[in-house]
Amino acid sequence: MPTRKNLFDDIDSMDPDRYASHLAEDVVMRFGNAEPVHGRQAVRDTWASFCTGIAGVSHDLVEQWDAGPATIAESNVTYTRKDGSTVTVPVVTIYRSSRDDGLIEDYRIFIDLAPLFAEG
Repeated sequence: MPTRKNLFDDIDSMDPDRYASHLAEDVVMRFGNAEPVHGRQAVRDTWASFCTGIAGVSHDLVEQWDAGPATIAESNVTYTRKDGSTVTVPVVTIYRSSRDDGLIEDYRIFIDLAPLFAEG
């Protein structure tokens, strides 16, 4: 079973199935101010689509707090663009699970991706 310990490693692999293995079938994900995405397959496909536009991603965990069923993670995320250049932005991720199997039911990402898409 996937664990919270390897969640960011699985995201950084850019393998959508590895990321999706952490998610409950009825997960709801909200990325920034975008509309929520409902369901494991839809979240997996959203991540897969995002990955086609970048060459890599790497999370550097700054600090993490567990509060009951919620985990709050502060990270610096480095994105590698297709041209090989990189940009690092701060992010806070909050994910929750009250399930016995630990699969994530609610996943929220608070980030400003404008620097990633800015002209260099």
